[in-house]
Amino acid sequence: MTHPVKGIDHIVILVSDLDASAKRFSALGFTLSPRGTHSPQMGSANYTIILQDDYFELLGMIAETPRNVSKRAALAKNGDGMAAIACRIGDAHAARAALAELGIATGDVMDFSRPLPLPDGSTGTAAFAVTTFEPREVPRGEMFMCQHKTRDMVWRPELMSHANGAIALAGVVVASASPEETARAFARLFAAGHVEGTNNKYAVTTGDKSATVTCMTPAAITEYYAGMDAEKILRGAFAALQIAVDDIAKTQAHLQSKSISFVKSQNRKSVFISPVDAGGTLMEFIQR
Repeated sequence: MTHPVKGIDHIVILVSDLDASAKRFSALGFTLSPRGTHSPQMGSANYTIILQDDYFELLGMIAETPRNVSKRAALAKNGDGMAAIACRIGDAHAARAALAELGIATGDVMDFSRPLPLPDGSTGTAAFAVTTFEPREVPRGEMFMCQHKTRDMVWRPELMSHANGAIALAGVVVASASPEETARAFARLFAAGHVEGTNNKYAVTTGDKSATVTCMTPAAITEYYAGMDAEKILRGAFAALQIAVDDIAKTQAHLQSKSISFVKSQNRKSVFISPVDAGGTLMEFIQR
């Protein structure tokens, strides 16, 4: 059976105050979609930040439902921050069946949608089907698979240009005392999953035009992100979200124009900003 997971589709950043977080990410230079409200059983709303082949979303809870118990608990325990990796698939039901044959357990398929205001004043509908990897299959955090039924309602041209030069998800950084073992556990969840690295850092290739998952020891992460509060970086399942940009000088200029502090990396090809300024998630902008 062919492995159905083709890469990383999007990243979920869970936030307690959705509209306040949207203002912060707008200041960072991202173009945000109009606020979307999901189907009632989800009890959630979001803003999406659409890139060339992937995206990330700010997700907030607006009603208590059985479907969002775990998300509300995560917010109460960890506060705002990156909460989940959504994987790229075709049909959700076919993906679930294929993964079962490969010995990878998933939950039931759930369909949901949200309205999307369009530039001409009309309203479209973005529709999805998702299935979640069972927790025992995932080495860190939450992972699920997302089928886009109305892709053109998500990748809207007016949403894909960003003042900070963002063009793609570059990577997810995960802290692990056993980074090679963790990397291999992530790799089995992707068709193109491949691990390379040494000692304290292992990178997982996840697919074509897809972000990398990099597993590092906590010490290696705090050394690389020197100048950041280690406690804030390492408190959740994911340590950092990396965003590829077309011109790092443009990114720096935008951040400076908004009086947002950043730290240049050791190789000076990237800059990173505190979780305080990015929805509880350390964010690194990397020159492509």
